[in-house]
Amino acid sequence: MRLHVGCAMWQHPDWQERPLPPAERLRSYSSWCNAVEGNTTFYATPQRRTVESWARQTDPGFRFVMKLPRTVTHDRRLTGIDDEMNAFLEAVEPLGRRLHALWVQLPGSFTDLPALADLLEGLPVRHRVAVEVRHPAFFENQRAITQLESVLAKTGAEWVPFDTTALFSGPPQSTAEQEAYAKKPRVPRRMRALTEFPIIRYHGRDDVDRTVAGWQPWVDTVSAWLREGRSPTVFVHTPDNAKARTLARRFHGEVRARVPELEPLPDPVPTDPMTLF
Repeated sequence: MRLHVGCAMWQHPDWQERPLPPAERLRSYSSWCNAVEGNTTFYATPQRRTVESWARQTDPGFRFVMKLPRTVTHDRRLTGIDDEMNAFLEAVEPLGRRLHALWVQLPGSFTDLPALADLLEGLPVRHRVAVEVRHPAFFENQRAITQLESVLAKTGAEWVPFDTTALFSGPPQSTAEQEAYAKKPRVPRRMRALTEFPIIRYHGRDDVDRTVAGWQPWVDTVSAWLREGRSPTVFVHTPDNAKARTLARRFHGEVRARVPELEPLPDPVPTDPMTLF
């Protein structure tokens, strides 16, 4: 039984008391959180040597959820993608067991379930897959929901909910919240796990108290999943993500208060400058 928690990135200006070289930033982050969203791979497939560096900086128990490239999911909409997928899978191979799941984030206009089924059935069975949909039909139309769950079930893929209900619970209070309002999907909260390894993306507010209040249903659900023998992964977002790293650890702590047998996160490695006294 293990709970993985993390953020949308592994480096942020507010997370470094002193500048760290690029080769140390992921190592530092991995002492705070035990998972990370691989959002950068959406924009470009990384070079293999870059991924090898990511593996060197993290312990075997660390987990990456790697987003498929935009060319695959948004530009070509899962068709005619063999070359791009082969290049991507080869690039991320050095992660080994650290690659928790391939993350298929689909655009809000996507409803082509046959194309999704073809992608899932064509992937190597060694890879766990998690799918995030944003079209309203998959949240409002029971027939569409059932069809999507059937497609996912055939290959053991998980459905990734992006819970933005806290973000949209009131008008934006800052520039960062206004930007998040404009970019993030506004869909109902979904709290159903399909597999042993559910993945949750939660988006809070600038205000820490509102963020924590908004995730309480997930504390209940994740605690229940752990007791059922599932191993969830939860990613915490805020509008500017300045406190996301600390909040992810706080979420883990709140769940552990409910499930005491859950292993605690290690103490973070300090990044403040060393002094003589």
